[in-house]
Amino acid sequence: MAELDEAQRKLTIKLVYYGPAMSGKTSNLTCLHDLLSPELKGEIMTLETQNDRTLFFDLLPLGFRTPTGWLVKFKLYTVPGQVVHDATRKAVLSRADGVVFVADSQSSQGVNNAESFQNLEENVRRVGLDFETLPLVVQFNKRDLPNILSEEEIQARWSAAPWPLVMASALTGMGVKSTFITLLEAVYPALDKNFSLQKMLGTDIHSFISTATGEPCGNQS
Repeated sequence: MAELDEAQRKLTIKLVYYGPAMSGKTSNLTCLHDLLSPELKGEIMTLETQNDRTLFFDLLPLGFRTPTGWLVKFKLYTVPGQVVHDATRKAVLSRADGVVFVADSQSSQGVNNAESFQNLEENVRRVGLDFETLPLVVQFNKRDLPNILSEEEIQARWSAAPWPLVMASALTGMGVKSTFITLLEAVYPALDKNFSLQKMLGTDIHSFISTATGEPCGNQS
């Protein structure tokens, strides 16, 4: 649940990148940091890594001021992919306003993707969130690698799923911004329902996303 501070006129939105180990969650945040240009952009903070794997989390802070003077802050987190760090995953996932599930497109990673997605669903419920209404985007990363599932195979396997799918390569930047924008498109209506965002912030969904990314909505990477 987003944090609303009426005294400071500040809204803080928590977004989490979830997925199996080495699927590219940290690479997504690193790429986003380079691609986005909102008014306020902090450096990526990484808490304790070893062997290029996140043991705790990464945090990318973004923000902008609205026409009505409110400060909107985004906190983008990753979770550790390893099973042994499940307690940390639950802690990071707690009170999330939206989630990107980063799947690995490699044909050999189907079981890991499935187990991680099931873990996401279980942990969402364990931290008291509603999985049925949680804004969620599924990104299939590593489209630049050989031996990957075709887009047709992915679409067929996920045809019954209600969540938007985005094909991406976090190393080249393809689909990274689109994933973020697609998540914001899902998050905004949920927050608007709870906080009357358009009235409070003086910005509709299109200008909200445009300002959050620092570019017109049509210019997606």
